[in-house]
Amino acid sequence: MNDFLREYATGFTYFMMATLVSSIIMLLILMVKRGLKKHIAARWQYYMDLLFLVLLIIPLMPANLLSFFDIGNALLSGLQFEPARAASTNAVAEGGAEVANGLNWLQDFTVSVDRVSTSYIVSAFMLMWLIGIVALVIFTFFCNRKLRLVKESMKPIKTGEMAVLFDRCKAELGINKNIILGTSVIVKSPTTIGLFKMRIILPVDIRQTLSLEDIRYILLHELTHCKNRDILVNNVMCGLQILYWFNPLIYVVFKKMRLDREIACDSSVLKRLPKEHHIDYGKTLLNFAVKLSRSKALYFAAEIGGSKRQIIKRIESIASFVKEAKRLRVKSACIFSLMGLLILILTPTISALASYDDTNYQFQNENIVDEDLSSFFEEFTGSFVLYDMEADKYTIYNRDQSVKRVSPDSTYKIYSALIALETGIIERHNSGRSWDGTAYPYEVWNKDQELLSAMQNSVTWYFQNLDAQVGMKELTSYFTQLSYGNHDLSGGIMEYWMESSLRISPMEQVELLKDFYLNKTIFKSEHVDMVKGTLRLSEKGDAVLSGKTGTGSVNGKTVNGWFIGYVENRGHTYIFATNIQGEDNAGGSAAAQITYAILNEKGIYK
Repeated sequence: MNDFLREYATGFTYFMMATLVSSIIMLLILMVKRGLKKHIAARWQYYMDLLFLVLLIIPLMPANLLSFFDIGNALLSGLQFEPARAASTNAVAEGGAEVANGLNWLQDFTVSVDRVSTSYIVSAFMLMWLIGIVALVIFTFFCNRKLRLVKESMKPIKTGEMAVLFDRCKAELGINKNIILGTSVIVKSPTTIGLFKMRIILPVDIRQTLSLEDIRYILLHELTHCKNRDILVNNVMCGLQILYWFNPLIYVVFKKMRLDREIACDSSVLKRLPKEHHIDYGKTLLNFAVKLSRSKALYFAAEIGGSKRQIIKRIESIASFVKEAKRLRVKSACIFSLMGLLILILTPTISALASYDDTNYQFQNENIVDEDLSSFFEEFTGSFVLYDMEADKYTIYNRDQSVKRVSPDSTYKIYSALIALETGIIERHNSGRSWDGTAYPYEVWNKDQELLSAMQNSVTWYFQNLDAQVGMKELTSYFTQLSYGNHDLSGGIMEYWMESSLRISPMEQVELLKDFYLNKTIFKSEHVDMVKGTLRLSEKGDAVLSGKTGTGSVNGKTVNGWFIGYVENRGHTYIFATNIQGEDNAGGSAAAQITYAILNEKGIYK
């Protein structure tokens, strides 16, 4: 249940982060529109508003659909570092270890960490978000029911002067679509509804209050909405408002967008009218200003009316209307293009951020054999990955769990040691660190350490000391270059690997160990060989076992157990990673015992 909450809470968090980035860009566009208002034509003002919809849709799209926009990846694709492949070696570096005596390394050397799961807090916010969506979906359902009543109450106008005027207006705008004209006792102002079968619905008493010329203005306005597919855009806006109901900026942006749409539509109509008729068009608009109680049922429709403030803005726009010059249209297009280019450049970042999944490793290989090893795991949830290097074949138990990222715990110490060697913090003949006198729960920790003893006894303070000297910036760089799991060290330099931010899957452990064994890493071969020496655990006949355990203890309970490593047996090399999860007693020693049993049954290490 905790993993389920964590996974969905993480996805929701990244979606919120992507939404924040999109909102910042929307604010930038709003400021550009405000600052350059005199340089942007009315229609282009509305076109720039459509960029808001693009910004809101991007976080809903998977990153792989937009990967072709990723200019950065394209530039870097040819700069990938490919380290030289070194020959396989079983040699223990000078100053390294002989095969370990006893089974001291099998103990669960770890310290318990106290954790309060933030996933429950994020999940609570996610639940609130879903409740808001459900409420708005229900509201939308009732709106659509009322819209159906409007449609049912509509009486089509097929003959007479209104029908002739309607056909003339369609011809004037070059519209060939089948649009139905009618009247209804329900609507108070001219309204356009319908996505595929569009209807323009007029108040039933409109002919008694307006002249045919006034009605012509109205029909031109509503037909322009139809021609520009504004009803479709309006429905997209409403759908996005349902998903982003929590974002106050959406209400501001969409309110401005609806006003810009009406002003753009007014502008299109005014272009077709003689200048002396502009005042009459404004009066027609004012004629509906008194009927401002907009019906909630018409939320998905386009009306010629609107709020008082919208009417005032539109009247001001009509009063100051002049046909835009070609220069204004060119400037408008340039500003729009620059904003569009900005969004194009940032699209991969927003999309990748929204769909980023650091909880699972995306692994694809055809040479995989699934095997049921559930009998070895008993009460634990877990996975086992075995890679036969000579056969280039993977054997996997529980594929879903094998790609699921969890805390590496002490298995990370392999790479902590490599980074310390690479940066010169420790050296081949000078890896010692003095014990500071702090009393630890394991006697073997309460003494001075060298890399060999620290690795075999998993001495946490030793590796914390190395990490602190390396520094967070260098550590982050190395873990990123290694592609070590999610390479997230935000949990802090002392605890990022202990049931904290850094996470890695069993499959990734095997992939990294494969490169480690072959010396195909970003580290010098002599440093890799030295760490290999510290990992040699035991020998049976011709087989040598090397590896590292890891135990995660949270609030006094061992909940995460690792055993990773490799077996060299008569010229064959097998790389493995075992991970177990449980409410308690799921430590590294239990993972190692399970691994022993599986390797023994397979005849790899008896």
